[in-house]
Amino acid sequence: MKTGTLKQILLITDGCSNVGEDPIAMSALAKEQGVSVNVIGVMENDVIDEKGMQEIESIALSGGGVSQVVYARQLSHTVQMVTRQAMTQTLQGVVNRELTQILGNKQTIEDLPPEQRGEVMEVVDELGETVEMEVLILVDTSASMKHKLPTVKEALFDLSLSLNARTGKNKFSLFVFPGKKNDVEKLLDWTPKLESLTSMFAKLSTGGITPTGPALREAITYFEKKRSLRNLISRNDDEYYEESI
Repeated sequence: MKTGTLKQILLITDGCSNVGEDPIAMSALAKEQGVSVNVIGVMENDVIDEKGMQEIESIALSGGGVSQVVYARQLSHTVQMVTRQAMTQTLQGVVNRELTQILGNKQTIEDLPPEQRGEVMEVVDELGETVEMEVLILVDTSASMKHKLPTVKEALFDLSLSLNARTGKNKFSLFVFPGKKNDVEKLLDWTPKLESLTSMFAKLSTGGITPTGPALREAITYFEKKRSLRNLISRNDDEYYEESI
């Protein structure tokens, strides 16, 4: 079964967006582009209000992803859990589409007899260990996140250790919002080593607005740029091959 590369945006924030495009609409656009959007809301002494929680859930829902609201001290475990859960959810969607094509009648994993369902879930678990993943991490650095960034750094380091224990390839990139000059700033280009961001967190400054929508738009564009570059390289290789024969 070919699944390609699983693409995820992992949004870590602690409140409502307050400038730019609607982040829920941007998240839906990401889903259309084959990128799932997962959101972790970081609480400290219950400071996330009902509106903030609703936005977090809506962004994940429209992006076909997973959402979780947690206290800062639980962040490390949650980042790993949400990333894994989203991966499994995406793979189950792939398997369900395969089943519909093979069996018809819109059959899904849940429709199978218990024994077959168990066998299919084993395939999903195996794919979860072997499939290639690209995770673009978006971290809210607005003023209220100042005391939470050290915890975010630890959580992302633990995430890299967890995912690098898989046999499948992983690539990470890291963006923060708001940036120093723009709504969003790239801190880390695609790399298999998320631990390389450790030194960067010490240099981060917090403050300002929360442009979640523009940050999601930039993340989508970044995936598209990567795909365009890959297509260009592939096309050049084909042209070179044609000239050689």
